[in-house]
Amino acid sequence: MGNLRSVENVLKRLGAEFCVTADADVVRAADRVLLPGVGNAAEAMENLHKAGLVDVIRSLRQPVLGICVGMQVMCRHSEEGDVDCLNIFDTHVKRFVPTADLKVPHMGWNKIGNLESKLFKGIEGGSYVYFVHSFYPELCPDTIATATHGKMFSAAL
Repeated sequence: MGNLRSVENVLKRLGAEFCVTADADVVRAADRVLLPGVGNAAEAMENLHKAGLVDVIRSLRQPVLGICVGMQVMCRHSEEGDVDCLNIFDTHVKRFVPTADLKVPHMGWNKIGNLESKLFKGIEGGSYVYFVHSFYPELCPDTIATATHGKMFSAAL
């Protein structure tokens, strides 16, 4: 998916050991899995189906970090392409509706809050993170961070 090279470059700078693969056996054997993505949820799901990774990802028990569209496809359904997704999180991905006061895509620095996971250790509520997106996961019991753009949404699940 689209931001693969950006994530790869960050991991290299951090000195992390990793491999980029669509091999189901390698994914199953990994200690951790990153699912990056930029672009369209329907296309991302099509690519996961073609690679035979849908059931593999659903069955993983190790930590999986979905980034951007990678997080969105972990939800039940996305309005982007009206596509059923991985259904790991029982929530829908909706499109922001632009208004005179609400620009779409949501692009720029925004505060995150309700940081309810060790993933955010050392990050204070109200810290700024950068967003570029037109779709968002609705709030659900698996929400571990929120942000607001017209309405509160899941910034992390």
